[in-house]
Amino acid sequence: MKITVNIIYSGKDTDALHFISEMLDKGVVDRIRAQAGNLRYDYFVPVGDDHSILLIDEWESQEAIDRHHQSDMMKEIAELRQKYQLKMKVRRFL
Repeated sequence: MKITVNIIYSGKDTDALHFISEMLDKGVVDRIRAQAGNLRYDYFVPVGDDHSILLIDEWESQEAIDRHHQSDMMKEIAELRQKYQLKMKVRRFL
């Protein structure tokens, strides 16, 4: 069963944009997209909200998400999120 996860990262000023830039520069985004079971991993900037970024993340199964969450990349993501002091709002769709 396909699972879509929407995550809104919010921070001060343009910190969310810097977070995404560093995720791209370090190759984290490409590595996530290459993981088995990943169907989509795309960032969007909400109109009128330059403090937030929307991530649309799709996986083919819960098992694929679990493998992703157990990967070393999650530590990198958490460290960057902490570096930029971002808050998260998460919604899952089946």
